[in-house]
This record gives sequence, structure tokens and C-alpha cells, in this order.
Amino acid sequence: MGFRHEWKHTIAHADLWALRARLGAVLETDPHAVDGRYFIRSLYFDDLRDKALQEKLDGVNRREKFRLRYYNGDISRVLLEKKSKINGLCLKEQAAMSQPEARAAAEGDSFLLSHSEQPLLAELGRKMKDEALRAKAIVDYTREPFIYGPGNVRVTLDYGLRTALSPAGFLDPGCPTLPVPDAPVILEVKWDAYLPALIRDLVQTPCTRSGSFSKYAACRIFG
Repeated sequence: MGFRHEWKHTIAHADLWALRARLGAVLETDPHAVDGRYFIRSLYFDDLRDKALQEKLDGVNRREKFRLRYYNGDISRVLLEKKSKINGLCLKEQAAMSQPEARAAAEGDSFLLSHSEQPLLAELGRKMKDEALRAKAIVDYTREPFIYGPGNVRVTLDYGLRTALSPAGFLDPGCPTLPVPDAPVILEVKWDAYLPALIRDLVQTPCTRSGSFSKYAACRIFG
């Protein structure tokens, strides 16, 4: 998959129900969802200067970030993702990891990753070694995903943002987490070449605000 357009908005919790109903009446639910939703746990990486965090807050035009991710508490399938943003367009690269590889990444051990035959894992390993990338924050939330064929559109509603006091518990689905204070509902819209007018109309709510809310930044409040 190449670069895609992405809108990110914050919406009021009161608008979640109405928007969910509108989207559900027109769009399809992502087939990977269970009862219309799934739970996401991510582990974000940053360097000693918190470069990824600072570039996000500053709105730097060209930036990248690495994260590990798994769904619905299933640690048998952990994904490494690299998300790049250039001129407002986003690219996500993804590779599956074994549990030893995921544990090595989470614990800051670059050796196993550096020798991986998967280019993305090897890249993370090199950057852990050369740029001191380390796990910084667990980001938990619930996602309701919708898809629409024309334009290859994906609309998601994210809420229930939580984090942990330490990134060490990433591979423990039961590790204690805390709600992030005042976290809004996040509406994300992603598409390829064009966004159908139908989707533009569907996602409008009275309190929609376009913005750069970062789940990772919000979850760094504890460290």
C-alpha cells in the first residue's frame, strides 16, 4: 500500500452514538472487528531526545515513528509498524514478529532484530543500536472500524484511551493501565486518490474539530 491521505478529528463523546449509527447505515464494518470493534495495544518507540514526540508536537512535515501492535489481547500475533508522514500524506509499513523478536524490541535488545531477514525488523534493530530508540509508552484503546470501497476509504472511531506507568508490561495483556485524562473520541478518515462527497457529509458533527491529537503524546503524561 502506498501513501494515503489522512484526516484526524476530535469529536464529542455525545456525538459518538449518532456518528456510529450514520456510518453503520452506509459503510461496511471491517471484517476483522468482533461485534463491530476491537481492542488495540501499541508500544511506541522514541530516542533519548524524544524526537518522534517533539516532531509530532511541532508539526514537522517529514517524520516517522515505530510501534509494536497487537489486537484483542492476542500476543501470538505482534506486528511491527513504521508510519511515515510527508507533505500530509501517510505511509504505513508492517511486518509480523515472533514473540522472541517482540520481547527483544520491547526490552531494548537490538541484536536479534538487527540480524533479521525482514527489512523492517532489521531497520528497527539498527535504529535501536545507532539512534538509541527505546520503548517509551503503551497506548491502549478501543477502535470501531468502517470501510467503503470507492476511494478505498477507512473510517475509524477510537476511544477509551489508556496507558501504563511503564512500557515493560506491553506483552502482558493483563498489565494495569490508567485512563488518560480528558481523552476525546478520535475520528480518523483515510483514503487513496479521492474522498467521496458522501463520506465528507457522513463524518460531519456539530463538535468536530480537525486537529493533530496524538495518542502517543497523550500517553506520555506518565513518563
